[in-house]
This record gives sequence, structure tokens and C-alpha cells, in this order.
Amino acid sequence: MSGPRSDVVITDFISNPNLEREILRDVADVRVLNATREDELAGRIETADAIIPYHYIVISAPTLNRLRNCKVIARGGVGFDNVDVARARELGIPVCNVPDYGTEDVADSAVGMAVSMIRGVAFLNSRLRASRGPWSPSQAAPLQRIRGSVFAIIGLGRIGTAAALRAKALGMDVCFYDPYKPDGYAKALGIRRVESLEETLGQAFTLSVHCPLTDETRHMIDAEAVALMPEGSYLVNTARGAIVDTSAIPDAVASGRLAGAGIDVFEWEQLKEDDPLVVAWRDPGHPAHHRVLLTPHSAFYSEQSLMDLRASTAETCRRALLGQPLRNIVNLPATTGP
Repeated sequence: MSGPRSDVVITDFISNPNLEREILRDVADVRVLNATREDELAGRIETADAIIPYHYIVISAPTLNRLRNCKVIARGGVGFDNVDVARARELGIPVCNVPDYGTEDVADSAVGMAVSMIRGVAFLNSRLRASRGPWSPSQAAPLQRIRGSVFAIIGLGRIGTAAALRAKALGMDVCFYDPYKPDGYAKALGIRRVESLEETLGQAFTLSVHCPLTDETRHMIDAEAVALMPEGSYLVNTARGAIVDTSAIPDAVASGRLAGAGIDVFEWEQLKEDDPLVVAWRDPGHPAHHRVLLTPHSAFYSEQSLMDLRASTAETCRRALLGQPLRNIVNLPATTGP
């Protein structure tokens, strides 16, 4: 190509942009910032022609206001709550996500967490490693059979659907709550639709969260919501951290309301040592120590899904820089994209 090369900036998470550089080799140079906070972007992002943010930072209105050449923000993930999409819309900057890259991986992780808790695998492994209790399944009693138990899903999108199919294959009684889903999916998938959140919580032996983070869903699962779940139930969140108020989990586990929780996502992305759930999880004297599984926003990860994700964001930047139509625009109608 003739003329100056475009500038593509990866803000965080990716340190070696070899794949991105290969995809964009004839149209752009690629820079990585390795930022962990938004203020680290100042003076380094203003002239970018395309930006790829992952999940360690936010891109708020003040940062967006400083952009002079940006043709697209290609969010490295499904969720886009860490980008001020409304302000980007006002500035005419399309924001695109990657809605399909880790569907099976996140679903595998969610159901895998649930199974390891329901069958006592995680609990017994933790207890026996710490030399707690007898070398016997009795200390995990009462364990329940998976087949026939209710696996309740909040949000029947791509990942929720994949989780439903996996839970159904295990013989679980799968239901879902999603007020925005058109009729017909329950019949197509052979699962049950539930009309209210309260009814969903009331029957959820396992509750698996798969909805996006919005003003409506923020802290949707809080202490009051958990209190509606059956005694000895399980909670799994592989969606967005702020959907679940995790400060409610230690008391719910201590009281027996929750027999376990598997949490992959948090309101914070860098570990907070004083977070109530982290404190309880690390305390050998607290029931959460053996009954809570915490993973570092890793449910999406496999080598294959990461390559899919990186290739998709780079291809989005390439299309934008070449003036081609964009896909998966989350803040502009597709017909108004470049």
C-alpha cells in the first residue's frame, strides 16, 4: 500500500502481537501498551487508527474524547461494558465485539465447575490435601445425583445455549430465564422456560449465569437473590463479575444456603486481597475455603479460543482500515458502519 501506514494499538493483555502483525502486515503497524489502568493510556493512544482493548482496563469518555483518528474499537471479548459505547457512538466510532470466540470453552468451564462441586470432587480434594476429615466420602455427605437435578441458566445467548446442551447431556433438568429471548428456543432445545427470576432462583439446584452486564443485571444475584435458592445449591458465574454481588457468598456458604460457588469473573480484574470472598476463600477456618472455586477470568481460555479471539479483532481492524463493512457492531446500526 502507498501512503502512511495505519496505527493499531493493543491496550492490554497481549504482549506479543505476532498474529495481529501478520494479519495487518500490509495495512498497519501494531503497538502493544501492556496497560493495567486507563491513565496509562494517556499520550500513547490519541493518534491510533484502531484500538484493541481487552479486559484489564476501561476506555471511558475522557479517553475517547482524545482520540483523533480512531476508525474502530475492536473489543477483545464478548462483553463491552468496559468501553463507553454511548460516547463512542456520539463520536462516530464503531465498537465491535467478538461474540463467538469462546462459546464452547466458557460453557465447558461453567458445567465443569458445577459438576466438580456437585460430585464433591473439589471439596474432597481440598479437604484431604489439608489433612482435614477422614479418608472417606462421608465428610462430603450428602451428595446428590446430577441426573434430574435442576440446572438453571440466566441468559440463553450463545454460551448459555452451549451450557444448556452440556447440562442436558448429563441428564439434568435444564431451565432458563431470559426475558429478551423470543419464544421457541425452549422447544428447539428441549429445555424449560421460566418466566421470572424469582421462580428461577427458587428451583435452581445449580444456577449458572450467562447474561451480559447491564444496569438491569448489575448485582442481580445478591444476598436476597441467593436466599431464594434451595438449601445446599450451587452458584456459577462465568459471565461478568458485577452481575453477582460476591460479598454475599461467604455467609451463604457458611449458612449452608450454598453448598458451593464457582466464580471466574469479578468486579475487579486484578486481585483484591481484602475482597470479602477472597478473604473467606483463603481462610482455612471458613467453609468457603473448601467450597468455593475461584479462577482468574480464565473460563474463555484455550489456545484455540485465544487464537480465534486475536484473529477476529485483527480482522475487524483490517476491515475498518480498508473501509469495508464491519460486523458485530454493538453501538451503531450495522447499516451505518464504514
